[in-house]
Amino acid sequence: MKKTNTIRYLTSVLLLFLLTGCWSSHEIEELGLTFAMGIDKGEETELEKKFDKVGGDYPKKDRITMIYQYVNEQAAGSKSIGGSTDQKTYINVYETGDSLQQINAEVALRQDRPVFSPHLKVIVIAADLLRTYSLSELLDQPLRDNEIRPSSMVLVTRGRARDTLELKETGEMPAFRLLKIVENEYKAKKILPPVTLAKLTGKMRSGTSYLLQNVIGTDGEIKYAGAAAINGKTNKLIGYLDEHDLEGVMWIIGKGIGGMVKSYDPTEKKVTAFGVESIKSNIKPIVKGNRLSFEVNVKSEGYLAENWNTKEKAFDDKFLEKVEKTTAKTVKKSMEDITKKMKTEYKADLAGFGNELRIKHPRLWEKLKKNWDETFTDIPITFHVQIAIKEYGTVGDQ
Repeated sequence: MKKTNTIRYLTSVLLLFLLTGCWSSHEIEELGLTFAMGIDKGEETELEKKFDKVGGDYPKKDRITMIYQYVNEQAAGSKSIGGSTDQKTYINVYETGDSLQQINAEVALRQDRPVFSPHLKVIVIAADLLRTYSLSELLDQPLRDNEIRPSSMVLVTRGRARDTLELKETGEMPAFRLLKIVENEYKAKKILPPVTLAKLTGKMRSGTSYLLQNVIGTDGEIKYAGAAAINGKTNKLIGYLDEHDLEGVMWIIGKGIGGMVKSYDPTEKKVTAFGVESIKSNIKPIVKGNRLSFEVNVKSEGYLAENWNTKEKAFDDKFLEKVEKTTAKTVKKSMEDITKKMKTEYKADLAGFGNELRIKHPRLWEKLKKNWDETFTDIPITFHVQIAIKEYGTVGDQ
């Protein structure tokens, strides 16, 4: 009996050595929780230049500057215990080089908390870089890094990525602001469906051109403003879509659950605003012999959100019909405008016409997909828009 107890005791002691838990783990306070990354054209900070002068330089070319947005643990700690602080809740750390992995390692030589990216929310890329390097090159390391979640959202900026990662306010992190703006799609039809690393991988491999949301930052303010057009073959920048262009694309693809359309009374020259409640779009490829064309049918229901023509009565059917027609005309023009730009300026299909052809006529798509952008520029496209006003707000017959 004693021998059995002794064996059990020794077994229990030996098992304790196996229960070491996460032996390689680090305390959360020891890690640089990173919620945003920025990728800019190479531009060493003054601090980096000083380090280089005293022998801190390492073999590299100053091609890119990485910005890592850390949580400011001191400011976060003050708030968690009910205190107030003028410190920002984040710290932006900069490092320049030509390898994202090497840059990451260099940060560990300057900071007591190394970059820790499992909670990464946003990656912002300076568009100027995309004229020289492809997205597949710039994002190769983040896509390989098993620390970074594929749900991280990717944005492009016409300016500097670092400017989109700064806010005037001290109480909010730019990473969260950039992420939450997407949720305002019900207010403005100028916000693309979010593109994550996981979705972007498919786009980069598809061979067809695509759009990424553009964000601008200046003086501590940030704004979603249009989109960046990316060539599907090279994954490099083609050009930019302004907010009007992007709105036209959103109508074509039938995305966006809200927003408004501002139009003008053709006789009174007064503003009316149509509030969008629903939108349905159908892109129909039409194949007749060797001829291919597209027909886009858009239907939208909503409400009269604003009317500057006080002579008209909101209850009057004729007036509402007139608003529906002018709104439909405005929507149609926005789609025609961006289609003309896609064909003449960008020479690329940025609204998914090719995808609809692939779904409905796969054999024809196989023949055309190799040079689809070039083929697209010569294909006739017609638009039909139906607007229905179902409500006219709380203003009655005055």
